[in-house]
Amino acid sequence: MFGDVIDDVVVVPHGPIRPDTDTVSSIRRSAGGSAANTAAWLGTLGAEVDFVGVVGLDDLERHRALLAVAGVTPHLTGDPELPTGSIVVIVDGEQRTMLTETGANAAMTPDAVGDELLDAAAIVHFTGYSLFGTPDDAAVRSLIARARERGVQVSVDPGSAGFIADFGADRFLAAVTGVDLIFPSLDEGRILSGLTTPEEVVARLAEHFAVVALTLGTDGVLVVQRGRATVRVDAIETEIADPTGAGDAFAAGFLAEWVRHDDAAAAARAGVLAGARAVATIGGRPPA
Repeated sequence: MFGDVIDDVVVVPHGPIRPDTDTVSSIRRSAGGSAANTAAWLGTLGAEVDFVGVVGLDDLERHRALLAVAGVTPHLTGDPELPTGSIVVIVDGEQRTMLTETGANAAMTPDAVGDELLDAAAIVHFTGYSLFGTPDDAAVRSLIARARERGVQVSVDPGSAGFIADFGADRFLAAVTGVDLIFPSLDEGRILSGLTTPEEVVARLAEHFAVVALTLGTDGVLVVQRGRATVRVDAIETEIADPTGAGDAFAAGFLAEWVRHDDAAAAARAGVLAGARAVATIGGRPPA
C-alpha cells in the first residue's frame, strides 16, 4: 500500500458557525491521510500491511510509530523541505468540509514501491491522491503494470470528487487502466461514469473494473463482481461522531475479507462493519 499521509485537524462545531466571531467547537488533532488510514484499519483488522509514503522530516519517527502501533510495517521517507500534509476537517453531521495542503505527499512516487514489496503482496492499494497534482500518470501506470506482471491485484479509492473533477474523469480512468477493484463514493462514481443513479453508476464502472463497491453513506453499499449479480449491502445504524475515514475503513474491511475469500458481497459486509466503527469515533484512524 502506498500514498498519502496527513495530519488532520478535525473541527466539530457545537452549533452553526458564526462569521467574524467565535463558535464553540470540539477540536481534535489526529494522524490521517486516506491511504494511511486504510493501512491502519487493515493492520488493526489483523492483515499484514506494508505502507510506503512521505512525510516532513521532523514528523518521520512520529508517523512511523503511529503506523506501527496499528500493526502496519511503515516504509516512510522524510522530506527535508516539505512539511507533512495537513487537512482541516470541519464536520457538519454526516457532511464534511476539508481544507487541504498536500505538503510532503507531493514528493511521493509509486516508483518507491519496490519489486521486493510487490513480490510479497496479495493486493496493492492506493488512492486518487497519488494521481492528483502530478504532471503525468506514468509512475502509477508503471506500478499497475509491475503488479499485474506478478499476478498481484490492484485496488483504488478515488478519494475526492472535487479533485477528480479538476483532474478529469477520462484521464483518471485511463491512468488506472488495469486496476481490479474500485471503491468510489456516489459523488465520485457519478463524476467517473457521467451517470446519476447508483445502479447506472456501478453498471458503467463495471465495464472498467472487475469489482465495483459504490459507497452510499447511510444507504449502504452497492457492489458488483464481474460475472455475478449486483448486491446491495445495508449500512449499520450507529451514532455518527465524525464521518472522516469511513470510506478508508470500508476499503480496509473489504480488502481484508476479499483476500481471504474472493467474495465481493461478503467483503462489502465486512467493509460496512469497519465503516460503522469509523464513524463512531473522531478522526480517520482506528482508536489506539
